[in-house]
Amino acid sequence: MDRDRQRDYAAKYERAVNIFLVVFGQGFQAVPLAGVALFLPLIRSDLGLSFTQGGTLSAGRIFVYALMQIPAGYLADRYGLKRIFFLGLIGTTLLTLIFGLISSYWHAFLNQAATGFFNALLFVSALALLAGWFGAQRRATAMGLSLIGLFLGQVILNASGPILAQHFTWRFPFIAFASIGILASIAYLWFSEESPDRGSRQQVRIIDALQLFRYRFMWVCGIIQYARLGVVQGTSFWLPSLLVDEKGLSLQATGVLMAFWTLIIAPSNIIGGYLSDRLKKPTHVIGISFLILTVTTVAVVNVNQLALLVTALLINAVFIQFYFGPVFAVPVERYGAHRVGTLSGFGNFFANVGAFTFTYLLGALKDQTG
Repeated sequence: MDRDRQRDYAAKYERAVNIFLVVFGQGFQAVPLAGVALFLPLIRSDLGLSFTQGGTLSAGRIFVYALMQIPAGYLADRYGLKRIFFLGLIGTTLLTLIFGLISSYWHAFLNQAATGFFNALLFVSALALLAGWFGAQRRATAMGLSLIGLFLGQVILNASGPILAQHFTWRFPFIAFASIGILASIAYLWFSEESPDRGSRQQVRIIDALQLFRYRFMWVCGIIQYARLGVVQGTSFWLPSLLVDEKGLSLQATGVLMAFWTLIIAPSNIIGGYLSDRLKKPTHVIGISFLILTVTTVAVVNVNQLALLVTALLINAVFIQFYFGPVFAVPVERYGAHRVGTLSGFGNFFANVGAFTFTYLLGALKDQTG
């Protein structure tokens, strides 16, 4: 019995360490994602960028990120999740450090485009790794957990970034957080293990990935993903600029508001995945969340008063990622866990096409309308 208990404890410890390392590593994706948006007014001033050029910093990253989703999933399924996750994490953090040293628009744009490549490797492999460590019965919860590290990274950056930028420059938070991320990459490579379901995964062919475009069910999931991330990315990227440039808020107040906004999203993401697994009705969770998200997004577009705008945004935050876990888990339930990376990449491809569209068009619209 003692040996069984020790074996069980060792298995739980190994599982906890691996889950922590993946979630912690995901957090460093928040620096290029939220950092560029938060410090965009300072970056535009320092580099002399227009609103359209500022929008392309995010749009370029998202465009490459979207194109790489299905290839990243294929690579993760074929060559191993641990290897692809490490490459994504070390590439993301190195490029983030370099971003803190750039001096021109084109350097910044190319840096962010390259960051999108490694972000894709990091995100898709993290989804599949967590799903493997949690098992089939809690797949939606596991996929929802993958964003906790990202959200916590955004909270820490939004809370501490403006203070660091005030005492140094906007470049310092990128360099500081990226340096920690490089150490986290090494720790992951040293201490982590491959997903326990590795033996059950089959070799995925390129034709298997491309055939997903033939399924009507996958197109429906893709349309939902397009709308979901288009709204969340368009809002999260341009909201700081709106509050600073149009509403007159300080960078510190904007950082606090963005941190609070993110704090609301994080637990709702886990709760949505848990309810989906518990009730065994993921489509209900997706449908209700999508309806409320639509209503609150329309409200945000039509509200001008700051207090009402903030209220609408906070309600919107509850449901923006509430159905993240279910919408990624449903295709895996339907088509099999052996290609979880490819399926996750397919959904996130559509999501990031939506993010690219919304982010770029909002910047271009701002330049046209003033």
